[in-house]
Amino acid sequence: MTVEIWTRSRTHLNEASPLLTFTDGQEIYCTGDTADRAFRVAFGAVRVYRMLTSGRRQILSFHMAGEWFGIERDKRRKFSAEAIGSSGILSVNASPNDRAVPLSSIFLALSSAQEQQLVVGRPSADERVAAFLLEMSARHHGAHEFELPMPRSDVADYLGLTIETISRAMTRLKRGKLIRLDGSRRIEILDMEALKTICS
Repeated sequence: MTVEIWTRSRTHLNEASPLLTFTDGQEIYCTGDTADRAFRVAFGAVRVYRMLTSGRRQILSFHMAGEWFGIERDKRRKFSAEAIGSSGILSVNASPNDRAVPLSSIFLALSSAQEQQLVVGRPSADERVAAFLLEMSARHHGAHEFELPMPRSDVADYLGLTIETISRAMTRLKRGKLIRLDGSRRIEILDMEALKTICS
């Protein structure tokens, strides 16, 4: 599957675009770098984040296989990006005259940022976690069972909650028979409609 995604990505991009491999937590770019490249995940996953003045990390988005990231309007990057687990990344020129990045991918990147605002804007922890699980299901093509590529510390920094609060919310959803947990990352949604009701 990894080879298939990588082959499709190279065909869609430019044959000169090398596949860059990153280890877990390795920096892809950081705040202040020149924003002259766009990136696409070939395999693995990526987190885009910023450090707040308080020293806390705020994760703005997650990107999985086939998705673009690193598309910014300014000449210098406002955010940083790191690999989650072992990841393969394709890089292309992102200058205004370069057409390697399709417009649909730019709109998708913008909608991803908007989705994050909708998720973290919810008042309760259960609502945020339910909305996050629905988002992850949608990113897995509507699957009811999937594995989160990121640890709970990342989920906490994405939702603006503590790891303990995430765990308690997950436990409540589990006790309510809305989800089933297999370890800390394997999720099975048992009642999709009930999760949607929590978010409505």
